[in-house]
Order: sequence, then structure tokens, then C-alpha cells
Amino acid sequence: MKTDLLKRHAKSFYWASYFLETKIYTKCCILYNFCRSLDDIADKKSKLENKRTDFINFKNKFFERDANNETIKDMWTLILNEKISLNVVKDLFDGVETDLSKKVEFKSKSELITYSYRVAGTVGLMMAKIFKIKSKKALIGAINLGIAMQLTNIARDVVEDELMSRKYINGDFSSITETLSNADIFYRKSYFSIKEIPVRSRFSIIVARRLYQKIGNYILKKKNKENYIRAGKIYVPLYRKILETLFSLFDFIHILFINKNNQSDQLLTIENIDIDERI
Repeated sequence: MKTDLLKRHAKSFYWASYFLETKIYTKCCILYNFCRSLDDIADKKSKLENKRTDFINFKNKFFERDANNETIKDMWTLILNEKISLNVVKDLFDGVETDLSKKVEFKSKSELITYSYRVAGTVGLMMAKIFKIKSKKALIGAINLGIAMQLTNIARDVVEDELMSRKYINGDFSSITETLSNADIFYRKSYFSIKEIPVRSRFSIIVARRLYQKIGNYILKKKNKENYIRAGKIYVPLYRKILETLFSLFDFIHILFINKNNQSDQLLTIENIDIDERI
């Protein structure tokens, strides 16, 4: 199993993964490798027809449980062992397939949130299954965190996405700011659910959440589209990762004293998707 993909392609997640126990980290790598395989098909520099063909082939191999493909084989083991709903994986495939169009352009916030659920909320839910989370509110919180992170990605990658004819949001800086404001709503909704994560894995998620939200803060500091473009792809620098990791200790302590019975309502509605069937 390739564990270096996480280090190479997901710097914030890799940093946070230092705080996971080995067996959980290994399962997270299996999930990441599977998701990365799908992303690579959609994002590689190739003709659209070729990418669609590769996507269909990979999807067919997955549902046929192709034992010769290590990534698929490992993913099926994870699905069965962690009791992950197949509907969640189907949602992920649907999300990736959205990007296999000549032009992607969302017309509403609802479309944006549905897409963000499919490509990232599903991943948050599957991570929660790896952590053995049972609470319905906590599982929805994991979806919320995935959506928040995807909205951050979209706000960061506007220029890159436009080059691939993907217009998830308008390209002006006010739309980027609005998207990050929406992301913050989902970050807040996810916070209380972290208490349901087993203590040994909890700190890692707190760190990942803080680092990803900090990406949004760095984007906002650009103040206009010109500075945003000049900055290129925005990351959290090393010194800030260290600071955010230290600040995460305060979150960790605060969460210990949260009364689960006083958590705010975390109901999540996504068009044409029955969340109850998936959690």
C-alpha cells in the first residue's frame, strides 16, 4: 500500500496524521489512496473522452471487486470492516463524475453544497466510520467538516479550476469571500461533534480542522483578486502549522468539558440525498 501519497499530495492532512495511531493512519491511507485514484482520473492532463473511459473502467472494476487492483481490494476491505454504506461510495463516484464534463458551472448554492458533500462530505463520513463513531449527530458533523474543507479548496483553487473549465463559484473576490464565509458555518457546525471521536484520534482532527480553516484566513488576507492570483496556490507555512498545532491543544481541552446534551442542532439537508441511509 502506498502511504507516501498522503505526504506528497495532502500536506495539511499529512501534518495532522502525525497524531494518529498506526492502525488508524493505515486505514486513512487506504481511503486517501482510493480517493486520490479517482481525483487523478478527473484532473490529469488528457482528453476528456480518455478520462471518461478511465473513470468508467475504474468504477466497473470497483463494483466488480477487482482483486488484482490493490487500491480497490484494500478499499473493499475497509468498507466491509468499517461498515461503510455503499451509497456513500456511490455518492463519491457521482461527485467525481460531475467534473468529467466539458464545462462545470454551478448556478446555485445548493448545487455547490451537494457537490461538496459528494466529493468531500463522503470522505468525512468514511473517516468517521474508521474512527468507530456511532452518534448520528457526530456522523453528520463529520460530513459538515468535509464540506467545509471542500469549500475552502474551491475558494483556493478558482484560477486552477477555471483553466479546466470548472466554475464552481464566480471568479470575483467577493464570491471567494462568500464561499469562505459559508465554509466557516460548516466548520462551526462540525466542532461539537469532535467530542465523539475517540481521544487517541481526536487531536489529529482538531489540527486538520484548524489548518484547513487557516487556509481560508490566508486567502482573505490577499484582499483582492489581483493579490490572490499573484500568490498562486495558498498553503499554511510551517511556522503557522506549528502555532495552529499548539492552539489545537486549547480546543482539545475545551472539547473535554462540552456537555454533549447541549450541542446545537446539526441537521443537514442535501437535495436528493437521504443522509439517514448513509450514516
